[in-house]
Amino acid sequence: MSRRLLLLRHGQTEFNATRRMQGHLDTELSHTGWQQAQAAAEMLSGQPIIKIVASDLRRAKDTAQVIADRLELPVSLDPRLRETDLGDWQGKTHEEVDQALPGARARWRFDATWAPPNAETRQEVAARAFTVVEDLLQQEEQWEGNTVLLVAHGGTISALTSALLGFADSKHPLFSNLGNTRLAQIVGRDVPEGYPVHGNKAVQWYVEGWNIDQVL
Repeated sequence: MSRRLLLLRHGQTEFNATRRMQGHLDTELSHTGWQQAQAAAEMLSGQPIIKIVASDLRRAKDTAQVIADRLELPVSLDPRLRETDLGDWQGKTHEEVDQALPGARARWRFDATWAPPNAETRQEVAARAFTVVEDLLQQEEQWEGNTVLLVAHGGTISALTSALLGFADSKHPLFSNLGNTRLAQIVGRDVPEGYPVHGNKAVQWYVEGWNIDQVL
């Protein structure tokens, strides 16, 4: 039996458009972001989605609500799906960070155990987001044969996908950046008892698509 999981990044914000780092800042969708959310809702209409869970940050929450209105489903908000807390980098442009700390952004991208000043590591993001899926596996009996949609953030989706696949820390950078309202599509399949899987339920996760704009 399989369970499909769609991970959608929120629509564009002005911070995205100007290469400014958001993290836990509660930024709003831009005009383009609202249009992207509407397009995502159109794309997801007709999919067997039984539940929508979103980060409680406004950019993800609003994107999810547009989709939920189209699908006539409620949205559950979960702060565990928030973007990485970027600490002292929040609100700064990429160029500002690079000028102040040359090479630091590259280290952050490639080392899941390292965090900016007063921020989270990718390990920590992966751990908190992973528990959302673990809870869904325990609670959503109707998930089998259907789809759950998580609306979150690029860094969170990448970290969560790495965690679900059981990647070592060194493999976390293997996923390319996820575009606004682009999808990661993964499927969890039951495995025989005793098979070594990552997590507390006998489900193995497989990537079906990454950075896609249509459900496969």
